[in-house]
Amino acid sequence: MKRSEINNALKDMEQMVKTCGFFLPPFCSFTPEEWGKKGHDYDEVRNNMLGWDITDFGLGDFDRTGFSLITLRNTKIYAEKLLFLIEGQSAAMHFHWKKMEDIINRGGGNVLIRVYESTADGSLSDSEVTVNSDGRSYKVPAGTVVTLHPGESITIYPYLYHDFHVEPHTGPVLLGEVSMRNNDEEDNRFYQPIGRFPEIEEDVPPYRLLCNEYPEAE
Repeated sequence: MKRSEINNALKDMEQMVKTCGFFLPPFCSFTPEEWGKKGHDYDEVRNNMLGWDITDFGLGDFDRTGFSLITLRNTKIYAEKLLFLIEGQSAAMHFHWKKMEDIINRGGGNVLIRVYESTADGSLSDSEVTVNSDGRSYKVPAGTVVTLHPGESITIYPYLYHDFHVEPHTGPVLLGEVSMRNNDEEDNRFYQPIGRFPEIEEDVPPYRLLCNEYPEAE
């Protein structure tokens, strides 16, 4: 991705966060120049990869498979994120080995989440899926698409395959994710082998540093 495209994506998410009345922690507003002056008192942000993020799953097609996100907190026990998707974007099919998470529609359009159980060898199972959503538990056929309207959520358990995208003609979506500790390097199992971070073409200066770009403290 070009840095200019990343900058625009982050600004769009920033505007959506404001539209939904969500307030971000101070480190989300630090400029690249300010990060160069931050000391070890911000090592929690650096070490836990908090802040702005972009994924295109290494496929180089951000407008179709990818989205913008912010990791707000990531402790030894729990984590919280915001995800921003526009119409046409999607998250690749995956499950987590250990992490249980709630995906919450914080505002905007509707999000469509497709769910499958995993077989022992990592394939998509044809068995029924138990959906847990806002205090309700019910069974659906494999591959069912669950619609989350603003305010609704779904609980994703380990080994539950899921992908998601915006319902057409409903507008961009701000998602929340509340979960156990996040570990993208070891806890994601994608149905198709893919990557994580985009390759960046530096055509303009960065608007915000991504969570894997912070300079070390002096």
